[in-house]
Amino acid sequence: MPKTGPFDNYSDEYDDWFVINKYAFQSELNAIKKTLPENGDAIEVGIGSGIFAAPLGIKEGIEPSKAMREKAKKRGIRVMDAVAENLPYADKSKDVVLMITTICFVDDIYKSFQEVHRVLKDDGHLIIGFVDKNSPVGKFYLEQKDENVFYKDAVFWGTEELYEILKDTGFKINNTYQTVFGKIEEVKQVQNVLVGYGQGSFVVIKAQKL
Repeated sequence: MPKTGPFDNYSDEYDDWFVINKYAFQSELNAIKKTLPENGDAIEVGIGSGIFAAPLGIKEGIEPSKAMREKAKKRGIRVMDAVAENLPYADKSKDVVLMITTICFVDDIYKSFQEVHRVLKDDGHLIIGFVDKNSPVGKFYLEQKDENVFYKDAVFWGTEELYEILKDTGFKINNTYQTVFGKIEEVKQVQNVLVGYGQGSFVVIKAQKL
């Protein structure tokens, strides 16, 4: 069963986080932009309210939360009711698939990546944005997990774990970027995007279908 309850019940609070933490959000967007090809047919899996998709120019995606789908539609995004483990797209039909702050909420990460592999064209790209569980923010979220309506049922991942799962599901790693350094509430300006991982709490992996 998709973990949609918190997103259906607290969709406004979810979007509010990105307004309150606007500099961290802009830093995250900049990290994702470094990986996005200029052209191609792109979708987002777990598009949520479209908070990332809209500024990134992503026009289509899937989202199992009804409340989030309604918000995404208001942002002009085509969104279908579906889950990552069963994508409603034809084989080899997409150039780029984004999963931004989505992987911690999927039921089966292997099946999700296999589905992305299926719908990507040959040499297509999967772009994953996530909070690394070994980072300062990741550790804080893990400590607060039981008290946070969004993260109570979440599964957090480390970058190296994801490298292994991506390789197991038919991908090679192209690039990795990181941003959001220190505590979220202390981010008072847009931060740099650095290559690699291990310092920044928000990590973006660009992987290519083999």
